[in-house]
Amino acid sequence: MMKKFIAIVAATAMLIAMPATSNEDNTAKIKANLEKLGLQAESVQPSKMDNLYEVITNQGLFYTSADGDFLIQGKVYQITDEGISSLTEESLAKVRIEGMQTFSDSMIVFPAKDEKYQMTVFTDLTCGYCRKLHQQIDQYNDLGITVRYLAFPRGGLASQSYTDIRSVWCSDDQQSAMTQAKGGIKVEQKVCALPVAEQYDFGRKVGVSGTPAIILNDGNMVPGYKTPQQMQQILQSSSINKAG
Repeated sequence: MMKKFIAIVAATAMLIAMPATSNEDNTAKIKANLEKLGLQAESVQPSKMDNLYEVITNQGLFYTSADGDFLIQGKVYQITDEGISSLTEESLAKVRIEGMQTFSDSMIVFPAKDEKYQMTVFTDLTCGYCRKLHQQIDQYNDLGITVRYLAFPRGGLASQSYTDIRSVWCSDDQQSAMTQAKGGIKVEQKVCALPVAEQYDFGRKVGVSGTPAIILNDGNMVPGYKTPQQMQQILQSSSINKAG
């Protein structure tokens, strides 16, 4: 009887251990396959869909088969009796919130005196709608909206747009430098240790492909320019939905 008991315990332990080992093997293979494509996997985890893994990489969110042999780029939606939800956006929202916390001390902030809302904006110095948004900064502030900037030079890290926006971040008076640069005034070239390149990389990771790209505090992204009044309505709706 004792030998039978020991055999049952041993078999049960093996069954419990097998999925964990399998998951570890899958994760290792997925990471190795992505490295062949120049993608660095920061996290790998099973998605809500059977045999589909969700992978956060340095270049965005991807999905793979459990064995890592198939790679999918796109959005995954879940259909329930309550409606349709984007599992991709839910996952990216969490990453955006974490990133905003990471870069909170290195943002260029234009605070509202009577702050009711915050919007975090990936911005470039030369895009027309980024300049239009900045020209209305006082109007956003008057509506209680604090504007927080993250750098997203559209030309990439080897471009003049990166050199210029880095100089804004490295200026002694960042707000003044931002306003002047978006007004077309040449910025004095400066270099410092602030994580401007890292902000750009963060933007690529969470789905930013153009500017301005606006992130709400709940992690949802609003692409493109929105007027102060439109943003007020969006933020009010987001706040109501979150409270509910």
